[in-house]
Amino acid sequence: MAKAPAKTATKAPAKAAAPKAKTNSTASYDIETASDEALKKLQSLGIDPQLQSDLEWCLGSYRHDKNPSGLYEALGRALTIFNAEKAKKTKGITVKLIGDLEKALKIQ
Repeated sequence: MAKAPAKTATKAPAKAAAPKAKTNSTASYDIETASDEALKKLQSLGIDPQLQSDLEWCLGSYRHDKNPSGLYEALGRALTIFNAEKAKKTKGITVKLIGDLEKALKIQ
């Protein structure tokens, strides 16, 4: 008895890789946008006026000298507060908001 030759699978042609997005200033854009969103949410809910003023100051400073160190610190504090408020089930604190803030902080 002779064995029948095994069929070899033909490979599909490789798809062209999608072009990569330009990452010129995505890190700075993300932290600035996230800080701005956090500030707006803090203001709309009336939470922690001291943190609101710190975020405003850090955003102004960042826009002047492009040094994000203060934004990372203030955004970290805001994230802690938002997580605590989410545990209390405060309306307006969404998983998406917290996820966006965490993403912006990971780029650091």
